[in-house]
Amino acid sequence: MKIAIFGLGYVGCTAAACIGSQGHRVVGVDVSAAKVDAIGNGRSPIAEPKVDEMLKAIHADGRLSATVSIGAELDDTDIAIVCVGTPSGPDGSHNMSYIAQVTRQIAAAVKPDRTSPLTVAYRSTMRPGSIDQIIVPIFRSFLGDAADRVVDLVYNPEFLREATAVDDYFHPPKIVLGTRDGGPCAAMDALHAGIEAPVFHVPFREAEITKFVDNSWHAVKVAFANEVGRVCQSLDISARQVHQIFVSDTKLNISPYYTRPGGAFGGSCLPKDVRALQHIAADVGANTHLVDSLIRTNEAHKHYQFTRLIRDLSPGARVLIVGLAFKADTDDLRESPAVDIARKLLDAGYQVQVYDPALTPEQLVGQNLGYAYAYLPTIDTLLVDRAAAESGEYDLIVSTNRLIDSLSLSSGAPVVDVSAIP
Repeated sequence: MKIAIFGLGYVGCTAAACIGSQGHRVVGVDVSAAKVDAIGNGRSPIAEPKVDEMLKAIHADGRLSATVSIGAELDDTDIAIVCVGTPSGPDGSHNMSYIAQVTRQIAAAVKPDRTSPLTVAYRSTMRPGSIDQIIVPIFRSFLGDAADRVVDLVYNPEFLREATAVDDYFHPPKIVLGTRDGGPCAAMDALHAGIEAPVFHVPFREAEITKFVDNSWHAVKVAFANEVGRVCQSLDISARQVHQIFVSDTKLNISPYYTRPGGAFGGSCLPKDVRALQHIAADVGANTHLVDSLIRTNEAHKHYQFTRLIRDLSPGARVLIVGLAFKADTDDLRESPAVDIARKLLDAGYQVQVYDPALTPEQLVGQNLGYAYAYLPTIDTLLVDRAAAESGEYDLIVSTNRLIDSLSLSSGAPVVDVSAIP
């Protein structure tokens, strides 16, 4: 295939070298005459291991060229890959001017009578909705009704790290291909042929947000590690050994567990120990701003879920909560997010009943008893048995810990699983 790459920075140059090494013909496009001159002579304008020698080999084979203007280059091009920068603007948003400029250039150069569509793949990080709200309108303004026929838009985020970019290209953690309908794109699938990695075909916006999620998570990991390191150093603890212990746990710590959006955290351990670590960090002057935010963001999530639950409820509506304990098959109510949901519903004037087979008022003892009556002083009157829950008439049924799967409800009320919010 012939591949045009717009933007010859780190991402673009690496893409040119890797794609060219797979036997494709590559033309680089950049406004910088110096970069174009370097590529045109088989030299890399960036310092990145392996890229220079790869470009030199591709150029020697006659499959590498570069230009400052598109001209007729797109006439026989199969894929145009956009790798221009989206730097931060004054308000923190991405500056999309380079994306818009390049998109206009491509749209002006595409002939509306193409017999096969040009695949235009964007690798620049951009706000979700950018393809729908910025890029599609530009193509339609130039090509009219022919835009959807002659241009096949794709969002394909890159996962390259400087200094290991070539290895990352051929061994990525995943391949994400965002398309209009979330289906496959034949040209992009062919471009990635031979690269072993999980492939996700998703709609544009799911693909566009990928880099934000990944990079923010990486930032969280670095910040958390450094906060723990500060606490350890302040207490004369070996942060290196603590790290070794932490990463050895691939069942919970380094795993998919606890990373799926859904219910708030609660129970007898997480809130208590987070508060205690906050106190320890403050006491030794470690300034753990990330850890300090955990309880606040958890409370914010509880309230967010509550507002989602009541958005279609009429005042005074009847609500059944299925599962009040922190987890199914336990009677532990301590800091259970379901208790907060019940309390907020009652405070807002809704009629609430609760079904949880592990809970009976007479069995609540100790801290569990104190917590239950402190936050739900009328818990005795809220609890109903299985028969009452299954036969009752409700306006909303709230499932908190999947106990609902064991019920045969006669009420036709909508069921909302809080673990699915958002």
